[in-house]
Amino acid sequence: MKLLYSILMVTLFITSCSGDKKQSVETIIASDNLEAMRLKRAELVGQQQNIAAQLKQLDDRIRVLDTVKNVPLVTTFKLKKEVFKHYLELQGNVNTKNLLVLYPEYNGVLTKVYVKEGQKVRKGEVLAKIDDGGLSQQLAQAEIQTNLAKTTFERQERLWNQKIGSEIQYLQAKSNYEAQAEAVNQIKQQIAKTVVRAPFSGIIDDVITDQGSVVNAGQTQLMRIVNLSDMYIKTDVPESYLNDVTVNKNVKVEFPVLGKTIDSKIRQVGNFINPANRTFKIEVAVPNKNKIIKPNLTARLKINDYTNEEALLVPLNIISENANGDQYIYVVNNKNGNNIGVAERVIIETGRTQGDIIEVLEGVNDGAEVVKEGARTVKNGQTVKVLDL
Repeated sequence: MKLLYSILMVTLFITSCSGDKKQSVETIIASDNLEAMRLKRAELVGQQQNIAAQLKQLDDRIRVLDTVKNVPLVTTFKLKKEVFKHYLELQGNVNTKNLLVLYPEYNGVLTKVYVKEGQKVRKGEVLAKIDDGGLSQQLAQAEIQTNLAKTTFERQERLWNQKIGSEIQYLQAKSNYEAQAEAVNQIKQQIAKTVVRAPFSGIIDDVITDQGSVVNAGQTQLMRIVNLSDMYIKTDVPESYLNDVTVNKNVKVEFPVLGKTIDSKIRQVGNFINPANRTFKIEVAVPNKNKIIKPNLTARLKINDYTNEEALLVPLNIISENANGDQYIYVVNNKNGNNIGVAERVIIETGRTQGDIIEVLEGVNDGAEVVKEGARTVKNGQTVKVLDL
């Protein structure tokens, strides 16, 4: 109250002087008295110096009494134990073991294409037919000769069983029959190659060669068949994660193009480390009930390689480092009822990071009040005021 009263008295004094000064100056100027004007000016300069001295005294006393004026303002948060999960982030492409471009096994004209793009087919279903180039006629002739050879052999066998005829006749008939039967089988195998069948159940994604075209064995692409049920992602993992990335580990799979994230598991871990890039391969299953995930789709993998059920976490941006390379943060101690306390620098040991947070392993305990806003400007041992947000 005394301080407020002093300020008011000084204000009234300055106002009073200003009013007198204005009237006196006008009167003196109107008189055109040079000496009087010089005296008045000297008087006003003296008053000005006196007021400046009094203001300085007031400012000095205010600084002594107002201890909160220069205290920096900070915000804080209290450390508490929480679950911390670290994720290894990788990128890969979707694959399927049931994606195949079909090639012919026989040279000839593609006489029939029985399917069209987008059609569902079953394993073993006939997809196309290639002209056999007369193999069917050869088969018919070979079967006639085989039947004759079989009849001859059976008769010779009956005679041989009755001890009639020579053994060489029996063996010749048997050999001739077996040779003819083998010839028939070979022709049938060749004819079978003229029929293109589905190697697995799926969808005809693309018919590449049109009916009536000439095709060459192992060279001409006929059609592409795909099955979207057994999808997976294969990617490389640095060898440093060999102990953490194991079979059945949980994986979050994100498809940026689809805006979709699914939960999956690692179904296979490679047993070979590539010496060129020091990585090993893993395979992650991709459920695809709605068939919206396609082969070669880009995916991001987040593998939970580390979990701490009682972690102390702080934002990365509040951590500083001293000349020795030690990391430190500030905590507020001895806070009073006015939220005024003392900032203390604490050296900490950190663990893994995830996004913009980091795990603190040593240096602070559960319940510590850590400086957040203002952490880069406060000093060790400095008095601070904590804002309530």
